Amino acid sequence: MKKQKEIKDCQSCLMPFSKDPQGDNRENPHYCSYCFRDGKLCFKGDLKSFQKFVYGKMREQGIGYCKAKFFTWIIRFAPRWKDAK
Repeated sequence: MKKQKEIKDCQSCLMPFSKDPQGDNRENPHYCSYCFRDGKLCFKGDLKSFQKFVYGKMREQGIGYCKAKFFTWIIRFAPRWKDAK
């Protein structure tokens, strides 16, 4: 029998669950507490809009320009956005 791979990052923003302020108490095992609340995904827009939103939030939290740009760029590889154009 094949063992399932443990999910360690949010399937929407790729943030490691170890950085989630709610830790293991998040609502959904596939998404962080920023992306999933009250039984649904919080952001309803497209990939580009989501990347801009996340970039702005990261900069507000004091994350540097290059680091924020890199992490928002890799969001396109998250399972939620994988097929987005």
